[in-house]
Amino acid sequence: MTNSTLARGVAQEIGAAASGRSRSRGAQVMRRLLRDRIGMTGIILVLLLIVMAVLAPVIAPHDPLATNLNETFRKVGSHGHLLGTDLYGRDMLSRVIWGARPSLMIGFVATCLALGLGVTLGVISGFYAGRIDSIIMRIVDVFLAFPYLLLAIVIVGALGPGLFNATLAVAITAIPFYVRLIRGMVLSFREEQFVEASRAIGASGYHLMRHAIFPNIVPYVIVAFSINVGYLILEAASLSFLGLGAQPPSPEWGAMLAENRNYLTLAPHTVIIPGVAIFIVIIGLNLFGDALRDAFDVRLREE
Repeated sequence: MTNSTLARGVAQEIGAAASGRSRSRGAQVMRRLLRDRIGMTGIILVLLLIVMAVLAPVIAPHDPLATNLNETFRKVGSHGHLLGTDLYGRDMLSRVIWGARPSLMIGFVATCLALGLGVTLGVISGFYAGRIDSIIMRIVDVFLAFPYLLLAIVIVGALGPGLFNATLAVAITAIPFYVRLIRGMVLSFREEQFVEASRAIGASGYHLMRHAIFPNIVPYVIVAFSINVGYLILEAASLSFLGLGAQPPSPEWGAMLAENRNYLTLAPHTVIIPGVAIFIVIIGLNLFGDALRDAFDVRLREE
């Protein structure tokens, strides 16, 4: 039997063992999540917002873009307008429901883009080290030298305002976070005995990264993703508030805040309602992320 055949066999055994452990650990994680009331509250909040975004055409009582200057600044609880109206007479409830779509989309799409590139660079940097690691980390250090929001403003300023460019800018600012996180984990796992054993019998770097190291960092990636989505939604809303993200009359929560900020004393509900929507989605994602982190913590024992 050649070394390459033996290496493939060992890699397959490691993958099978990891698969069995992942199924057992997945059941344990699910049990812990179901027992965590605070975490379940976060999950329910997020699921409700996702359902609201998906069913927006069905559950929204009015067209979110329809204006009626005879019904401007209607108060909360007004007839036909449960959450009142804004300065153009547009129904606030409908705008908040439709606003869940771009707000959630920006957060999840930007996080997926940042996760994909950040994890790839982090694994390569941590596994190969040396010159490759130095080049990647110096580039990351340059990005980290700027505050996240300021960097996003610079990127959108160069590309031009808009929902797509804002999503791309937010994703770019999140990449360094994943690169540093994953690099540290890979540096730790690459010295483990099971990795050294696979390397000793001739397993290739690709097999080591895919079958030995990557399965072990997946739980941490999932937790980081769940927590980071909320921050990127807030960052995207900040760009829209500054006029660099979604553009009026788009019913995006950050744009709604910007549109009505001058009328805070006259009609506070036009600012409070989208602000509360942003707060709910971020607190829900953070509660879920904290619960997921605790569920994956191997130091916690089953009760």
